[in-house]
Amino acid sequence: MSDPLFSEIKEIAIRARKASLNLSSATTAEKNDALQAIARGIESNRKLLKEENEKDLAMAEENGLSEAMVDRLRLTHERIDSMVKGLRQLIELPDPVGAVLETKDRPNGLKINKVRVPIGVIGIIYESRPNVTIDCAGLCLKSGNASILRGGKEAMHSNRAMASIITEALQESPLPDDAVQLIPTVERE
Repeated sequence: MSDPLFSEIKEIAIRARKASLNLSSATTAEKNDALQAIARGIESNRKLLKEENEKDLAMAEENGLSEAMVDRLRLTHERIDSMVKGLRQLIELPDPVGAVLETKDRPNGLKINKVRVPIGVIGIIYESRPNVTIDCAGLCLKSGNASILRGGKEAMHSNRAMASIITEALQESPLPDDAVQLIPTVERE
């Protein structure tokens, strides 16, 4: 890995870690508000998403990707609707953070609880399904985790557009902007 690229990824990781500390104590309402802002951002930026996705589709066809791969890459209005619907369904789910999974009473009177807590920072590598960017970001935010996303080169333009929408939505919310970050390069170094 080249030094500038390593430095950039290290900086992303440092910012994600810092964001995770704030995110871990976010309230359910704050997380849900951020998810709602992302859903609104997707709805209001359909044209941008379609334009950026068209760039990915043109590159895919130019590079001779199979029709199945091109189909996975394509963002239709139905798929965009599905991303928005998925975020809104996520809002309706109970907050997993703080849920008591198990309680044990010790003979000495000590009560021990097994409680769900955020992991911190989750790195996710995925390929040419641009809707996965939104799915991963939403699940990580709901569970109180920061995320570093690395999508496939085939969906580079679509993923960057979605990451931009997510960042704008996070800026509207009390959650840290760096709670969701996209690795900006498609290099495999």
